[in-house]
Amino acid sequence: MMMAVLSDIHANLEALSAVISDTKKRGIKNIIFLGDAVGYGPDPEVVVEILKSECISMIAGNHDRAVIEPELDEYFNEIARLAIVWTRSVLSERVKRFFKNLPFVSRYKHNEIDILSVHASPREPEKWHYILTLRDAQINFYYFNEKICFIGHSHYPFVVERADSGELTVRTDNPFILKDNCRYIINAGSVGQPRDGDPRACYVIFNGREIEFIRLQYDLKKTQKKMKEAGLPAPLIERLEKGV
Repeated sequence: MMMAVLSDIHANLEALSAVISDTKKRGIKNIIFLGDAVGYGPDPEVVVEILKSECISMIAGNHDRAVIEPELDEYFNEIARLAIVWTRSVLSERVKRFFKNLPFVSRYKHNEIDILSVHASPREPEKWHYILTLRDAQINFYYFNEKICFIGHSHYPFVVERADSGELTVRTDNPFILKDNCRYIINAGSVGQPRDGDPRACYVIFNGREIEFIRLQYDLKKTQKKMKEAGLPAPLIERLEKGV
């Protein structure tokens, strides 16, 4: 049975719609979401409602929490903060209440594989630490016991494999097969605002044995037009087409 892993939609309806359409074509019924439904993009309300209807598991990201915790604004740069303030002003109270109840972590099995999902890191998930280096990954492997930890947050897709010996390997083959004697930290990338130089929407599919990163074109110009009409900061609009 196939599962899809989505992260960092950031209110980009066109990117999310492309991904959901692709999962349906593949017959995927189990979708998990790793946080940051909102922030940056122009369609926060409808994106949240789609995720609620399509996902079997959802957790909170730092942008989702910032919408309901204004004291978090100080941790964002000025451009991100402006987008959060705008998002807070247009979101319904219903969605804000929904965000209050979202957990920071989720655990489950898929095809007998134990999986942990967090937005940022298994180490203090509510503090939004980034995993950007092998040293970061090495530390975080001590904070979970599951075979796979799916993360988002950096908008950069990657796979770090840890052997029983403790040796770490960055896997670059796509798709790739899980090894019996290894555990994994897998960043699912970003659906709505990739930052790895590829502007296409990114998500992961998993069948219990094999992991694959999927990249999809979407109507990026339409998203940019709506962002401009909403008065969102120009740098956020421009970066979408660069994937940075």
